[in-house]
Formats: sequence, C-alpha cells, structure tokens
Amino acid sequence: MKVLGVIPARGGSKGVPRKNIKLLGGKPLIAYTIEAAKRSKLNKIVVSTEDLEIAEIAKQLGAEVPFMRPDSLSQDSTPTIDVVIHVINELEKIGEEFDYICLLQPTVPFRTKSEIDESIKKIISEKADSLISVRKVPHQFNPHWTFIKKGSGFLKIATNDKSVITQRQLLPEAFYRDGSVYITSTNILIERHSLFGDKLAYLLNESQRFVNIDTLSDWNEAEKIVEG
Repeated sequence: MKVLGVIPARGGSKGVPRKNIKLLGGKPLIAYTIEAAKRSKLNKIVVSTEDLEIAEIAKQLGAEVPFMRPDSLSQDSTPTIDVVIHVINELEKIGEEFDYICLLQPTVPFRTKSEIDESIKKIISEKADSLISVRKVPHQFNPHWTFIKKGSGFLKIATNDKSVITQRQLLPEAFYRDGSVYITSTNILIERHSLFGDKLAYLLNESQRFVNIDTLSDWNEAEKIVEG
C-alpha cells in the first residue's frame, strides 16, 4: 500500500500572519510537520502551496513541492478536499498514484511520527475507508448534555434524546477531531469528494503536548509547550 503525505500550507493567514513559516522555537512552524512526516512510513511527502517562500523553505526541509497550487485554490474559503484532489490529479499526470492520502496540517505541530505510522497501520489493518485522529470530549460538553435551539426561546437535547442522561457514568464516549491526522483512501476522495468514508476509523490522541494553531493565543500556547 502506497501512502502519500500532503501538507497544505498557503501563504495567507489572518489569525496568525504567515504562520506556516513563522518561527516557533527557532524553526518554521511547517518544519515540525515535515520532520515528523519524513521520519514516518509515508512513501512521499508533498507540500501544497501557492507561496514561493513557503515552497523554498519546504524544499530545504526535505519535502517535495513538484508544482505550485493555483491562486484559485488558495483562498480563505477553499475547501481542503479541493486542495487534496488537486495534488492527486497533478501527481497522476506524471504517473504517480497512491492508495491512501494522509493529510497533515502544519497548524498541529506536535504530532509524532508514531501517530502517523499507527494511523497508517490502523486504516490498513481495519480495512477502513478513512481515519481521523481524535480527542475525548469532556463529559460536560458531551452531545447528550448539550442543547440546540428549538423554535423561539426553547431548547432541545442536541442528540434528540427525549430525556437527559442523569449520570455522567452512563454517557457514551464522545470524540472530536483534533486536526492532527486524516487518512483517506484515494478512491473515496475522488468518488465522494470527501475526506470521510462509511468506515471511519480513529486514533485516540491523549498527548498533553497538543495545540491546533488558529489564533495568537494558540500560538502563545505552542510557545509555552516548546519552552517546556
């Protein structure tokens, strides 16, 4: 099974300007993801960017940038799935095909090569269509204990339960995707235009060294982690 690692890294960023190459602990943010990917069992690592400076830095760090991403796929509103499919199509033009695509976002810098390798092993062994890394939802935010609006001025249980589960111990485990690892079979990506298939496996991430950088406060948290 051949697995392609795709690292999306556009130049525009409003929350943290130029964050993909902003220095964190003395090295560009994207370096953390490239380094983990290079140590993993991924067969190839491609950075998708429209930015020449990011492309050059990515190459210096050992990733491949065989083509530039068009500006039309580099907007705030561009779906990630479109970026991934663009990479697949461009590589197919030069005769390179892969069974799975592993999406690694630079905004989650502290993933390890073991997380990547375990994800690859799991999606193959479980014959899943896709896999995501997740973290546990704290019990107070469990969907069975959260509410959404119903009409004007009323609420209903988010899961449509008729009554509230009264004991924390009876709540089913709930998870949220943490953005660290996504793996999807190429067929699902192309046929469904989605990162998610019917058979969705997961890798539970319980590491304390975790942050998904979207805002300056997230960046400050990442700096605290690096400083130890």
